[in-house]
Amino acid sequence: MGLTTKILVGMLTGIAVGCLFNYLNMSQLFGAGVNSAINLYLTEGLFDVIGRIFIASLKLMVVPLVLVSLISGACALSEGSRIGPLAGKTVLLYMVTTAIAITLALCLALIFQPGVGVNETAAEAASTFVPKESPPLSEVLVNIFPTNPVAAMAEGNMLQIIVFALLMGYAISRCGEPGQRIAAFFNDLNSVVLRMVGVLMVFAPYGVFALLAKTFADLGFGGLIQLGKYFLVVLCALLLHALGTYSVILKLLSGLNPLELLKKMWSTMVFAFSTASSAATIPVTLSTVEKRLGVDNKIAAFTVPLGATINMDGTAIMQGVATVFIAQFFGIEIGLTGFLTVILTATLASIGTAGVPGVGLIMLGMVLQQVGLPLEGIAIVIGVDRLLDMVRTAVNITGDAVVSSVVAKSEGALDEETYYDANYKSVSINDNNTVGAH
Repeated sequence: MGLTTKILVGMLTGIAVGCLFNYLNMSQLFGAGVNSAINLYLTEGLFDVIGRIFIASLKLMVVPLVLVSLISGACALSEGSRIGPLAGKTVLLYMVTTAIAITLALCLALIFQPGVGVNETAAEAASTFVPKESPPLSEVLVNIFPTNPVAAMAEGNMLQIIVFALLMGYAISRCGEPGQRIAAFFNDLNSVVLRMVGVLMVFAPYGVFALLAKTFADLGFGGLIQLGKYFLVVLCALLLHALGTYSVILKLLSGLNPLELLKKMWSTMVFAFSTASSAATIPVTLSTVEKRLGVDNKIAAFTVPLGATINMDGTAIMQGVATVFIAQFFGIEIGLTGFLTVILTATLASIGTAGVPGVGLIMLGMVLQQVGLPLEGIAIVIGVDRLLDMVRTAVNITGDAVVSSVVAKSEGALDEETYYDANYKSVSINDNNTVGAH
């Protein structure tokens, strides 16, 4: 079996095992002793440990991969003075897709009204929920620029790392012969880092199994019943955005066939779904965009890490539906001005809060504050957020691939022969010490 097939098997098996354990725990079929042992040694023991080790090992590679690949790409870009136009196009596209995403979410939520008729028991957690305070937008915008690059790498602050890497790459390209030697070193180091990612990917199916078994053992599907309408509206908006909005944008702006991109991104979407982390999926997304879609490394090395940081289309969709849901639940009318405020706030906050931990709930808190809705409403929807987070991560990385392809096509840095090549395999380790299709 290819790696993609193994990951799918691990994902489905993990869901099945998790749901079985959840059922045994709820039904007390084999008694409290057996359930306690399952929870202690498997759910909270083996599965939790394996899953956390797997995510930690992926995150281990994120900072070196982003730093090294971005410096290598910036060196090549700087020679043609393309960093400015490239950055402008990329950020603009990400902001446009985010604005479209939250507009779509608001429209669907207003049509289906997920907050009407929800039982009061769904809000029991709201009485004890303490929302995290949102930092001022000016503060998080200033914090995009690093004062200490080493501290930024230690903390995993991706926007600060991106800014430092771009500056360093630009400087290297302007240093003549010494710069050429340093650039060659980073190019070689990039191959080594990608090889390390390839080694870790061998263990992906087992990590995916453990993550999903733990998740579904804790949640099951019971929590979806009470918030089923909210869950389905968010899910519908995510699918429409991934399959509809992205396809239209890709076709209109580049002329490329969207089906090819969706087909080649499938295994990466599955991987993103299982990890629920755009940052942890950067190595796989970067590899797929370069090796399967034919995007030049100097473009992909910039657009993919930046997208994993500021492209929050899935989160924006959740915010849009959650805002309408909470307003309907509490019987508060926010009006057209309120909805426009939601769109603007979420779009701008997608960049401003990118480096803040717990960014999804931070952004939702900012949006609710702007339109005068109670922050306690977050507690009502947080129960099913983990499952939705998995789906929206898959949507986000698909958006990263679409924007990367559009920007690369506009820069003349996309190999269409590779993009339309039907002879590709799942993510694997190839002979060139990189991760990708061969």
